Amino acid sequence: MNEEFTKLFQAMVEQGQEMVRNFNPALENMQVKGFENYFPTMSKDMMEMWFGRTFNREGLDAKTRLLVTLAALVVLGSQAEPQMRLTIRHAVAAGATKREIAEVIYQMSMFGGMPAMTKALEIAQSVFDESEEDSE
Repeated sequence: MNEEFTKLFQAMVEQGQEMVRNFNPALENMQVKGFENYFPTMSKDMMEMWFGRTFNREGLDAKTRLLVTLAALVVLGSQAEPQMRLTIRHAVAAGATKREIAEVIYQMSMFGGMPAMTKALEIAQSVFDESEEDSE
């Protein structure tokens, strides 16, 4: 990372910390369940701009980057459920198919175990169901 990016990233972290302190200084009443619903899904072009071209201009496209992120979250297991839901929604918006998402989850069973894979598949199915309900 270059110095400008490091400064920008540090400023973003500090702003995020300040925002959390303003929302709930003690974090005593923080409700994590459903937290991912507060973040709207970005458009494919927006994700490509932020995740495809900004962080790795000549590397992975946004869809691939999100599938790789999903793989890591599957291995983390149910502790990453809100992040997994958000990543699945973004991956679909970036052009990933249900089959591609399922294949990534299946592949991670070797690293995260069957319980992590099963939970991730349940999460993915609920995200797919939610998106179908929204489109009706």
